[in-house]
Amino acid sequence: MRYFKKLEGEKVYLSPINLDDYETYVKWLNNPRITQFLSTNDSLITLSNEKELLEKIANEEFTYAIIRKEDDTLLGNVGLLRIDYKDGKASLGIFIGEEDNLSKGYGSEAIKLITGFAFNELRLHNIDLTVHADNARAIKAYTKCGFVEYGRRHEALYYNGKYIDLVHMELINKNSL
Repeated sequence: MRYFKKLEGEKVYLSPINLDDYETYVKWLNNPRITQFLSTNDSLITLSNEKELLEKIANEEFTYAIIRKEDDTLLGNVGLLRIDYKDGKASLGIFIGEEDNLSKGYGSEAIKLITGFAFNELRLHNIDLTVHADNARAIKAYTKCGFVEYGRRHEALYYNGKYIDLVHMELINKNSL
């Protein structure tokens, strides 16, 4: 079996990352339509670099593959980054690798699974993320999951001949403490 159901929803489950998927990630991460909103958008992603990166993130505590339940297809990944247990905070990172799988609720469900885990099991209080202001699809998904904008860094990113704002969003665990 390639994947293991660590956190399970209706459409997707989160599994530990399978290192054998590095070629799929290289395909995705060299597609400018997928990476236009990622920090890797101007990077050359090679097989050896991606294999090394997957080995690193697979060993981090809370980075998971997003797997479609109906057919065990790898959709992308989601993770909690920069976890600070003392202050109860972390950052969220997510991406879906195929354009055909966007706007189908997979990302939103993966976000709800990992934030539920973060709040209920890890007892975190605040999860934040940063998103490109022109990534309306992602902002809609984050808002659907309860994230709210708490700030904006204006013209912080130069992409495709223009400056773009970065939007900072957060989700607070209202049930903590």
